[in-house]
Amino acid sequence: MSTLKQELTDAMKAAMKGGDKKRLGVIRLAQAAIKQIEVDTREELNDEQVLAVLDKMVKQRRDSAKQYTEAGRPELAEQEDYEITVLQDYLPEALSDEEIEALIKSAIADTGASSMQDMGKVMGKLKAQVQGRADMGAVSGKIKALLTA
Repeated sequence: MSTLKQELTDAMKAAMKGGDKKRLGVIRLAQAAIKQIEVDTREELNDEQVLAVLDKMVKQRRDSAKQYTEAGRPELAEQEDYEITVLQDYLPEALSDEEIEALIKSAIADTGASSMQDMGKVMGKLKAQVQGRADMGAVSGKIKALLTA
């Protein structure tokens, strides 16, 4: 079992013992998403794959929170924000803008990228380094800005 999955299981047990039903619900959602992928692919996920699942869940909740806020449903947006904070406990520490920019510049230099046509190469090189630590949409925007400058 991956260490991240074990960490989620331990957190679930702690939430059950502590009676924290709200946190328990979020952890169970994460475990269900992981289990669904394992059943679909018929293989056990490693830490990197679990990280990708959690990252995707955070992105989905950010999108939902934004839509709820725009629709005038702050109570639902608050629930999504709470779920984001719980899920982020299991993601690595977020990268600063300076760290992201340094990684992008390094990837551009390593791949020899010079135009927008090389963006795929740069994204491929960066994905493993920033997965779960930065919003890939924001990273993509920064890459575009640097390649078109």
